[in-house]
Amino acid sequence: MTEQPIYNDQFRARKVAVLIPTYNNAGTLRNVLQDVMCYTHHVIVVNDGSTDNTAAILDEFPLIQRVEYIPNKGKGIALRRGFKYAVQQGYDYVITMDADGQHFASDLQVMLEKVVTHPKSIVIGARNLQQENMPGKNTFANKFSNFWFYVETGLKMPDTQSGYRLYPVYAMRDMHFWCTKYEFEIEVMVRSAWKGIGIDSAPVKVYYPPADERVSHFRPLRDFSRISVLNTFLVLITFLYIKPRDFIRYLFKKESWKSIWYDHILNRNESNARKATAIGLGVFLGIVPIWGFQLLSAYLLAARFKLNKALVLIACNISVPPMIPFIIFVSFMTGKLWMKNGSLTINFSKQLNMETVKMNLEQYLYGSITLSIVAGLLVGLIVYALLSIFRNDPVKQDQPI
Repeated sequence: MTEQPIYNDQFRARKVAVLIPTYNNAGTLRNVLQDVMCYTHHVIVVNDGSTDNTAAILDEFPLIQRVEYIPNKGKGIALRRGFKYAVQQGYDYVITMDADGQHFASDLQVMLEKVVTHPKSIVIGARNLQQENMPGKNTFANKFSNFWFYVETGLKMPDTQSGYRLYPVYAMRDMHFWCTKYEFEIEVMVRSAWKGIGIDSAPVKVYYPPADERVSHFRPLRDFSRISVLNTFLVLITFLYIKPRDFIRYLFKKESWKSIWYDHILNRNESNARKATAIGLGVFLGIVPIWGFQLLSAYLLAARFKLNKALVLIACNISVPPMIPFIIFVSFMTGKLWMKNGSLTINFSKQLNMETVKMNLEQYLYGSITLSIVAGLLVGLIVYALLSIFRNDPVKQDQPI
């Protein structure tokens, strides 16, 4: 260990500490600490109820700041208590490292640079998931986690499960978390992104020892189940609250309307065919009988097929309240085409009510599905024809003569 750590002054000036949660990692902890202390003395170790000789090892490093408690509470609690302690000691950032020896202290410089370039972002140390000795279950779990993180935040990340991270704890002081185990590392990313804290990544090295030397406290069945439950909960919040909230906030910004008009509705780089498809899909979803889920379905399908979300959502609003009675009436009339016996003819002004719909649900469903398909195709074709007449198609313009 050198007398003057390499980056100690930078850690002090930028108010950064290294945070290492540990539970029964006595076999690797000493080497991890010796490595880190070569770079900085600003180190916090959270002893999460260890029952081995962890405490004795920590006694060998008097400059280390310690948070200790018993019994073991889980990694989520260890990180949360470490965050709280760091803020109390005046730190604005912590860089978390695992105590099992898989992370390299030489990558601390990468994280320090991110403090300057991304001062209000959580930075995830992205590992090389194809390297030798990488456990197969880790690559599957990481792809699974990356997918749900994208669904919940709209952000694509290469590695959402790495424990090597930079946290801007100053920006997270008022946040209250739920999770106590490994799933906390997912919760903190998703909820921070919802709060407006950036999420970024940086490449880091990782060492995975041979399987017979590997020590892990991750319990696949129990912990994976907890992560699945958390993701289910987060997805529900995303589509029932976060997405509508963000959309409303977006609409209340003056610059948003200009962006909607020029960047989305007009979008001069988008082909006529894709614009017509977006509007046709919106009309289809506005009529098809999935009341209550039309806007959600419109958003998801537009994202899935990379269509113009603004056009899809606007066209979907063909089912605004004043239009609903007319849509139901035409659906009933269209449904007669499919009913060999027992078809119903109703009066638009006198017999059209929810009781009529319930009593003749089959005719309504057949008619509304048929109407939605026909209307979507017809509107899409009309829009395409009009665009072809009055608008130059950028796709055709880019084709070589």
